[in-house]
This record gives sequence, structure tokens and C-alpha cells, in this order.
Amino acid sequence: MADRLNGYRILILETREEAQFSKLLAEQGAEVVQCPMFTIRDAPDPAPVEAWIWRAIDKPFDDLVLMTGEGLRRIMKLAGARGLDTALVAALAKARKFTRGPKPGKALREIGLEAQQTTEKPTTEGVIEMLARLDLKGRRLGLQLYPDKDHGALTGALAARGAAVDTVLPYVYDSKAADANIVAAIDDMAEGRIDSIALTNLGQVRRLIQAAKAYGAEAKLRTGLERTLIASVGPAVSGELAAHGLRTDVSPADEAYFMRPLISAMAAALAERKPAATR
Repeated sequence: MADRLNGYRILILETREEAQFSKLLAEQGAEVVQCPMFTIRDAPDPAPVEAWIWRAIDKPFDDLVLMTGEGLRRIMKLAGARGLDTALVAALAKARKFTRGPKPGKALREIGLEAQQTTEKPTTEGVIEMLARLDLKGRRLGLQLYPDKDHGALTGALAARGAAVDTVLPYVYDSKAADANIVAAIDDMAEGRIDSIALTNLGQVRRLIQAAKAYGAEAKLRTGLERTLIASVGPAVSGELAAHGLRTDVSPADEAYFMRPLISAMAAALAERKPAATR
């Protein structure tokens, strides 16, 4: 039923993947309360990114691995500002291109290129598994990274397979710019204006706790979560909640740790509760 969440207010903590989740919830009739957890900004020092662009142009990579669509768009933005975008696209066209999930593939298509292969799982582990099947010995590999992640396992795995890895980090997260959003979301939960909070990665839990502590709102957060249905997409998120003494109310059935099964689990649980707006 398309209206099974009609009347319910669902809080989602926005990260890179949440736009699709928001759309799926809205299709089920939910009022989606979006809480941005960080602002994305260009790398504060563009020099290393520009140097990477020049290396890619002067001696095109044999392989290119894109971890995020945002990363490629930021690289192309800087290349365009330097008048290097056409040359960069021509250089990247010569490389085998691999993407972590579909979003970097979409960014590639925006500049007229296609990925040769996309991970089955949009994770770092998925990238390692995908590239483990390939001969990388002696190949120059351009690797676009994203912030707030230790990429040592990935770069180490690629180097161990003989690749000469050339990394670039084209953007940063500004978490403080979004702190006011998180504090407002905590207030909404504490005041009973949210029916459910949906958590899709463990970083959201950490960020929520971190901001609450920074603004003296930890007690208010725990009060709010007591009043709110806590939905977790899977064991990693539930484990992080438990580490902070917090519960998981619902998660997807049959180990189907994806957004649609999570929405189904939420709908079933919320059907037994009155929407916050009517309480």
C-alpha cells in the first residue's frame, strides 16, 4: 500500500545515500523530516587536487576507481575552473573505470563516460573484492577517496596487487555547520513530534551522540529516543546503538538489510501506534 506511512513523521539523518531513502519513504505517505549531518565543501587546499588532475592528463591512468559521485563532480568542477575539463575527460576515457555502487557511474555518464565494472556491494570491501579478480601489477591506478574514512585497507590491498596507487581527496565534510540541524532534531524527538528515527549507517549514531554531548543535550536525546521508534537497517547500526546503551526497536526481516525492507518493518511497527500529530 502506497499510504501505509500516511500521517507518520520519520526522521532521517542525511548522509550521501539518504536522498533515495527519503524518496521511498515519501512514496509510502510519510512526512520525512530531513536532518543534514554535515555540509560538503571543496578541499580547503585545491593544490593537491589540481596536481592529481595534471598527473591524470600528462600520463593517463591505466585504471580509475571512483568511490563517490560527489568526488568526480568536485574534481570536474576544479578542472573546469582551470580550463582542464576537456583534457581530463579525454584522459579518463583511456582508463578502465571502476565504481563503488551506481552513483559514481551516474557521475561518469554526466561527462560522457561509462564504468567498465560496478561493485555488487557499494562498500570499500566490495571494491576490494571486485579488484581482487584483476591483474593490477605495474598499472597506474587513480583512486578518488572520500572524507572521514580510513582507506588504508583499500590502498594496501591495491598496492599488494602491484598497482601504483595515486589518490585524490577532492572534498571535505564540515560537520559543525550542521550541528544546529541535529540539535533541532533532538528537540523534535524530545517533544514527541517524531514517530520514528531511521538509521542506515553507524556513523549516524556516532554523529548524533557526538553532537548531543557537545551541546549538553545528551539527556534530552535519550529522552527523545525513549519516545521514538528506533529503526536500524542492520547489525552494524544496532551494534553501535547498543554500544551507547540504546535499543533497536525494528530492523528488516530475514537479514534483508536494505532500505525497502527497513521501510516495511517500520510500517508494520508504526501501524500499532497513533501518529505523533494525533497523540
